[in-house]
Amino acid sequence: MPDIDWSHELIDQLDWHWSNFARPRFDSLTQDEYLWEPVADCWSIRPADADTSVPLWGTGPFRMEQDEGNPTPAPVTTIAWRLGHMIVEVLGERVYSHFDGPQITLDTFSFAGQYDEALSQLDGVYADWIAGVRALGLDGLNRPCGPSEGPYADAPLAALVLHINREMLHHSAEVLLLRDLYRVTNGSPVVGPSR
Repeated sequence: MPDIDWSHELIDQLDWHWSNFARPRFDSLTQDEYLWEPVADCWSIRPADADTSVPLWGTGPFRMEQDEGNPTPAPVTTIAWRLGHMIVEVLGERVYSHFDGPQITLDTFSFAGQYDEALSQLDGVYADWIAGVRALGLDGLNRPCGPSEGPYADAPLAALVLHINREMLHHSAEVLLLRDLYRVTNGSPVVGPSR
């Protein structure tokens, strides 16, 4: 049986999809799509002084709506929200915890009100994440995640890499689905009025 380069396989699982499929399709994103709310009561990135029933997180002129816990049913979210979630909660917190990157948290992050700024933020944190994973090697993939991953502290870092791959793949698909819905509805809400 041939030796398998697990580091390469874990990196390639995400990076091929990201570089060849998902990220190129984000390039033509527009500001209208970024903030489009297909249904009423979407979670989004809003001005810091927005009147909303959901807590606003972050610093700066724009904040991310997010309730603590896991509301049921889960709210519909905008592309802006999805990108903010990918930047902070999927990649940024992990780059900080595992690869000595800058501290990025829901409390401290300055969310982007403009799509091009959000894409630039996403590109930066993605580059940091994938570089960190590339540098792990087999020994790094086998080391425990540590306390930043809570109940998964003893799991190998390879398990976290697989988890992040799944998160990035499904959140990218959600963004692309929202783009498709925007295109076929000409930006009109699919159900009900937008607030």
